[in-house]
Amino acid sequence: MVEAIGAAPRAACMGRDLLCVFDDPSVVEQLAPDLERLKALDGLLLHATAPGRDSQIDCVSRSFAPKLGIPEDPVCGSGHCHIIPYWAKELGKNALTAYQASPRGGTLYCRMEGKRVLLAGKAALYSCGEIFVDAPSIA
Repeated sequence: MVEAIGAAPRAACMGRDLLCVFDDPSVVEQLAPDLERLKALDGLLLHATAPGRDSQIDCVSRSFAPKLGIPEDPVCGSGHCHIIPYWAKELGKNALTAYQASPRGGTLYCRMEGKRVLLAGKAALYSCGEIFVDAPSIA
């Protein structure tokens, strides 16, 4: 894990994805993981996270998905469904502000609501389409 990620996490948690927790946000910001080695780790994606630097940001993260052909997700919504429950419990709060420190970067405003994670922030339209279904008629 350390060779693949390029740093030693203080904790690692497994859900659908592997969540690695670091103490220092600069470690997360400067990660240059070996993407081929990441493919051998458990989990679909790898999320690296650390506490935020100041009172404005609760946590910093980056998300890597080489198994899906995505070296790094710029701002990973599904990743924060793993990251936010961890920090909500760790920090004892339900509303958090997260920063994804990818080269593009982005801020997410998150809230735990029961077992659900609600996410908000600025987004860019990636694709638009329509799905047509040829459904059999019911007679």
